[in-house]
Amino acid sequence: MTHSFDEAAVSGVLGHMNDDHRDDNLLIARAFGQPDATTATMTGFDGDGGAWDAALPDGSVSSVRVPWPGGPITERREVRREIVALYDAACERLGIEPRPHD
Repeated sequence: MTHSFDEAAVSGVLGHMNDDHRDDNLLIARAFGQPDATTATMTGFDGDGGAWDAALPDGSVSSVRVPWPGGPITERREVRREIVALYDAACERLGIEPRPHD
């Protein structure tokens, strides 16, 4: 059964990703499903993966669901680790040098 995170965890992660990591969202959406995306917003996540809405050049929006690279998770602290791993994998797929993680 897929783990669901509480509203506070989901709200906190989505707020952080959509306010502070817009470029990372776009890289993930481009690398894992919508290479022509113009913008992307993280819309949710659960224990199996994350979800993004990718805006396309024609004005439509496409959903992108990406499984966590490390497999299913159940702890909020694991979400950051998995998003960082997705970012790194997206950079590798797109041939972009990833920035250092703090």
